[in-house]
Amino acid sequence: MIEGFETLAVHAGQEADPHTGAVVTPIYAVSTYKQDGVGGLRSGYEYSRSANPTRTALEECLAAIEGGTRGMAFASGLAAEDALLRTICRPGDHVIIPDDAYGGTYRLFAKVLERWGLHFDPVPLGDLDAVRAAVRPASTKAIWVETPTNPLLNIADIEALASIAHQADARLVVDNTFASPYLQQPLALGADVVIHSTTKYVGGHSDVIGGALVARDRDLGDELAYHQNAMGAIAGPFDAWLTLRGIKTLALRMERHCDNAERVVDLLLSHPRVIEVLYPGLASHAGHEVAAKQMRRFGGMVSFRVAGGEQEAVEVCNRARLFTLGESLGGVESLIEHPGRMTHASAAGSPLEVPSDLVRLSVGIETAGDLLADLTQALGS
Repeated sequence: MIEGFETLAVHAGQEADPHTGAVVTPIYAVSTYKQDGVGGLRSGYEYSRSANPTRTALEECLAAIEGGTRGMAFASGLAAEDALLRTICRPGDHVIIPDDAYGGTYRLFAKVLERWGLHFDPVPLGDLDAVRAAVRPASTKAIWVETPTNPLLNIADIEALASIAHQADARLVVDNTFASPYLQQPLALGADVVIHSTTKYVGGHSDVIGGALVARDRDLGDELAYHQNAMGAIAGPFDAWLTLRGIKTLALRMERHCDNAERVVDLLLSHPRVIEVLYPGLASHAGHEVAAKQMRRFGGMVSFRVAGGEQEAVEVCNRARLFTLGESLGGVESLIEHPGRMTHASAAGSPLEVPSDLVRLSVGIETAGDLLADLTQALGS
């Protein structure tokens, strides 16, 4: 039985094409399929919103590398989130979310689903007593976890939160985008569903938008797949192919991301214009022990706060050259951004507002010395 992560990433769901022997899954650019008589589906395919062979390969691979029973590929991470929430929740239900959740997730809850009747409370997930106190009996349907969080890189104890969720007859949902399946396996720790923006580390090359859900339980997986088809925000075949290609090198890339991030952290810690470094690999990080327990390594995302406040943080971003000023993360190239004005602008004025002097880095796989030189000049003397 094949169990090695790297082997699964290369082979799961990706048998050689039976017609030609092609070792790479073909791009099935097709909308409909010839049926062998009325109701006689050939290999289960009838219409590509319901299923497409390229997407099937990706979904089987995602399930394998996350250790789940069923994977589903969506047009974006937010499309996956929306499908999940409208599957497991009804109007009047309640969800606990992190008090530093991704701005797009907060926007989905606050501006879209709250009007649908879904209630939510931002809670510091590192405080287990606060999480227990926020549970509404018979109403709370999910505890929503990001770990590490975006952009403050806080850590949540997946196993402990799974216990709290299940005691309340709720589900534990884990956004595993920042860690990737290589660094963290939430389903093995008790999570019910894993979410990814596959745009990020899973795809890894800044060339595709996508999202994914992976369910631990077959029944929930089937229910999610029903809603995926009914709602229709599926990954197209070319997007699925690009994402599948990216998965093949995920393990290798994550090791280099982590190596480079550790070098960047060392530089930032010693720089006089940096007042705080946020990275779960630091022993001083409040979530370090939990992260060390549930993660293989600590990831390629680094945030830091600079002396001089918001304007200086913006200027650091503007002075960077090798670190590209841009939103998103997880690609092979290094990115820099100001969360308060960019990815988390939608959280301004809310309980999830981020510090204005914060800079977030997605550390890529370039030569480490070049990255350090660029950060040094961007920070100034």
